[in-house]
Amino acid sequence: MHEVFKEKFFSGAHRLRGYEGKCESLHGHNWKVRVFAGSETLDSLGMVIDFKKLKKCLADVVERLDHKDLNAVPPFDELNPSAENIARYFYDELGRQINDDRVRVIRVMVWESEGSCATYYES
Repeated sequence: MHEVFKEKFFSGAHRLRGYEGKCESLHGHNWKVRVFAGSETLDSLGMVIDFKKLKKCLADVVERLDHKDLNAVPPFDELNPSAENIARYFYDELGRQINDDRVRVIRVMVWESEGSCATYYES
């Protein structure tokens, strides 16, 4: 299996509904998102996916959340914007853009701070 990744940063505020503690109040993070794509085979250029395409797809999804109150952005207007749910959101949205018969999004990692990261992948 060949695997590549691209990462991007964005700023966004959120509050965790139903959480008992400070995170129930609106607060912000400088988020980091890392998306991994993989393939058993390489294309005719010897790549899993062009980094330029992976970068654009990631930027398109980040743009929806950057400098926003995540609780006001679907699906997080109903779904709690936890790091875990944000990782799943990126996985699903990027999969719609990238997945084909050769290349797949393998996993997504989302950091809300330097020491706190959530990962989503499917087995």
